Amino acid sequence: MLGLRRLLVVSGRHAPEVTSACAASSHSAVFFRALQILAQPGPVRLHKLSAPDTGIVELRLERPEAKNAIGKEMLHGLRSAIQEVVADTAANVVLVASSVPKVFCAGADLKERRLMGPTEVRDFVNSLRSTFSSFEALSIPTIAVVEGVAFGGGLELALSCDLRICGEDAKFSLPETGLAIIPGAGGTQRLPRIVGRSRAKELIFTGRRFDAVEAATMGVVNYCVSLTSSDLLPAVTTSSSRTPFIDS
Repeated sequence: MLGLRRLLVVSGRHAPEVTSACAASSHSAVFFRALQILAQPGPVRLHKLSAPDTGIVELRLERPEAKNAIGKEMLHGLRSAIQEVVADTAANVVLVASSVPKVFCAGADLKERRLMGPTEVRDFVNSLRSTFSSFEALSIPTIAVVEGVAFGGGLELALSCDLRICGEDAKFSLPETGLAIIPGAGGTQRLPRIVGRSRAKELIFTGRRFDAVEAATMGVVNYCVSLTSSDLLPAVTTSSSRTPFIDS
């Protein structure tokens, strides 16, 4: 079992306040150096932590020039990362995070989408939907660590994880209706299961943005983390089965 704050710090997130709060730990630097990059450079990276944190895998989004918008290359990276996690029998928990400050994921890459024909758009959306379903179907716990914006497909990616944790700066939205389309990657199914049908309809129909506090109140996220707080956060188990998450 690993304290959540320690787990987030060693994952290498861009959260200076959290990192400094844990800087006193003589182990933090060792844990950070123990990160092993498994994937080739690209918009999606996998990092595997070594002992004593063996079993924790971080999937990191790294496309700063597009605010982590999901295009064909990132989608391919997500699918490859899932396959790698499935093949890794030592993986016990997956963190889905971002290396881009103030951004989790801005959604689908609309600039790229404008260059696609109708068949390409359909195939892309179908592939995106099946990829997020693969996240949901993983036999180990998945945790979305959201800092900054999670819009459209970014929120849908977070919803496909078992747990969602956000910083106080997080902002969420399913803005697709403003573009005369609907959320196509599972958000219309997963959001009602989490917040209820009535609230989900309001969020989807209006496409309005909501902040971290409202997200926690509605249950969209499990925990909202103060980046300056020194309090210990709940811990997570790293067992390969879906053991209930227990406070440390």
